Amino acid sequence: MAYTTIDKPTDYFNTVTYTGTGSTQSITGVGFQPDWIWGKGRTLAGYNHGLVDSVRGVSKLIYSNLTEAEETYSTGVTSFDSDGFSVGSGNVFNNGSNTYVAWNWLASNTTTSNTDGSITSTVSANTTSGFSIVSYTSTGSNATVGHGLGVAPSMMIFKRRSGDTENWPVYHKDMGATHIMLLNATDAKSDTATRFNDTEPTSSVFSLGTSGDTNGGTSPFIAYCFAEKKGFSKFGSYTGNGSTEGSFIYTGFSPSFVMLKRTNTTGSWTMYDNKRHTYNPNGEYLLANSNGASVDFDNVDFLSNGFKLRDASFNNGSGDTIIYMCFASNPFVTSTGIPTTAR
Repeated sequence: MAYTTIDKPTDYFNTVTYTGTGSTQSITGVGFQPDWIWGKGRTLAGYNHGLVDSVRGVSKLIYSNLTEAEETYSTGVTSFDSDGFSVGSGNVFNNGSNTYVAWNWLASNTTTSNTDGSITSTVSANTTSGFSIVSYTSTGSNATVGHGLGVAPSMMIFKRRSGDTENWPVYHKDMGATHIMLLNATDAKSDTATRFNDTEPTSSVFSLGTSGDTNGGTSPFIAYCFAEKKGFSKFGSYTGNGSTEGSFIYTGFSPSFVMLKRTNTTGSWTMYDNKRHTYNPNGEYLLANSNGASVDFDNVDFLSNGFKLRDASFNNGSGDTIIYMCFASNPFVTSTGIPTTAR
């Protein structure tokens, strides 16, 4: 069996940086037509994370650091293009005094109706890269929803789109379906039965309880689902060692993006990538739960086969448990068995 089926990870996930102009512009260099764009202003504080996807529609904006419902934002991302996306004059994606980063994922560039669960969903899924966007309408009763991945998701991020303001529940395989954390908050993990009905996702569906932020009332929801793919993505956890010669986390590839979150105590969701910071230690991070500007703090190395913490406390506190999601820039070994370090 091949080490990986994805020799070029940037065909499925890629990061771009650009400078805002305050006028319409096209952002290129993504390498594909994205289905999910997560953008953030880097230079100035006070600018929210903006998330748009092809399932909800290009003008439908949600913010990872806020609980607000989806809004129609016509001057944000205005189109998904063959090599990136176009933006209008709105400040979330294109303020003239700000620089920006955008993380881009490819699903399928189309949608299908999925009837695998008790709730019919609308899905854009890429089974090669293990990513799907799932839209569904809640029922307020225990339910299941088809995710389209063909394997059990390792991580899922949920948001209620309308009505009351709600948090962003996150499922991660290393916490299990009995626990959640909130993408918009610094809270430690909490034990809950009403988010995922204490039921692990399967190869076809995820389960929902009756909580307002996963299945309350009869409201539209969106879920971003990720399945681990060898040589391309990794979702796991590690224990901090409290040393500047910090924990090494083996992923089997050179990372292009890492997001970290402590689970046993409070802490922010820290986001790193290989485009904002191109050398080690990789210090520029943003917080998924904050509208703050980028912070430069040299605390992570991106290596050929994983990443290593370089701080005694930040995401590496002695005895702390930290979950992560990580995507590749290059696999450690190609589909033909050639180590990429030999190139």
